Amino acid sequence: MRHFLAALLTFAALVGAARADVPVPPLKARVTDLTGTLSAQQIGELEARIAAYETRRGSQIVVLLLPTTKPEEIEQYSIRVAEAWKIGRKGVDDGLILIVAKDDRRLRIEVGYGLEGAIPDSVAKRVIDERITARFRDGDFYGGVRDGVDQLIKLAEGEKLPPPQASARPARSLEDAFQYAVPAFILCMVLGGILKAMLGRFPGSLAIGAGLGLIAFLLFGLGVAALAALLAFLLNYGNTGSMSGGSGWSSGGGSSGGSSSSWGGGGGGGFGGGGSSGRW
Repeated sequence: MRHFLAALLTFAALVGAARADVPVPPLKARVTDLTGTLSAQQIGELEARIAAYETRRGSQIVVLLLPTTKPEEIEQYSIRVAEAWKIGRKGVDDGLILIVAKDDRRLRIEVGYGLEGAIPDSVAKRVIDERITARFRDGDFYGGVRDGVDQLIKLAEGEKLPPPQASARPARSLEDAFQYAVPAFILCMVLGGILKAMLGRFPGSLAIGAGLGLIAFLLFGLGVAALAALLAFLLNYGNTGSMSGGSGWSSGGGSSGGSSSSWGGGGGGGFGGGGSSGRW
């Protein structure tokens, strides 16, 4: 009896392992390719297309390519992705997700509540049949994804949505602010030296403090702006050198701050199963 129970438990464990669902990957970009199908250039071009639309309209589109969703059907898996990623703006629910399960030869468009008027299930099905699967059958996965994204953007443009400013844009973190610290310090001292030579020590220091404070306010908000303005003023007022003197700061080789574009990810949008699936 004991051996039978042990065998039964082992069998149950094997069945459970075989039934383990494919995990939802972390959301790090607008285009996620877990199959290695798209080149870096193709991913970059898709990202640029989608980012431009997101900037212009505020709603969000993401693409996910993965080998398989088995043992789940793609409809079940796509809902898990929608719930985990929360694409689209909270309260507006204007997100779109294109999922391609390459080895299963299956794909799905998941449509957020706020875009179901512009992209009902029948229209999503037409996008799949007329824009995507024909290219997939020819092996042109990039062309299929690109044409599908372009058509979804055109359709979503027809929906009346709040402007981007109405969305709750994620605040930049202090970690983002630190990325600008070295370039800002160099800019502060170089421009500060010029302004002090032109306006005098106190007015010049005040001017550079106000200027950097305004830039920091636009990027990071009031708290960081006040700190940046105060530090810029004190650094320049305390430094008696200027660009005209031999002991002033020079614009030697500074460090390149890099342009790491930190995407805020999903905005809290909701999905209710609207959309369509297809195969090729």
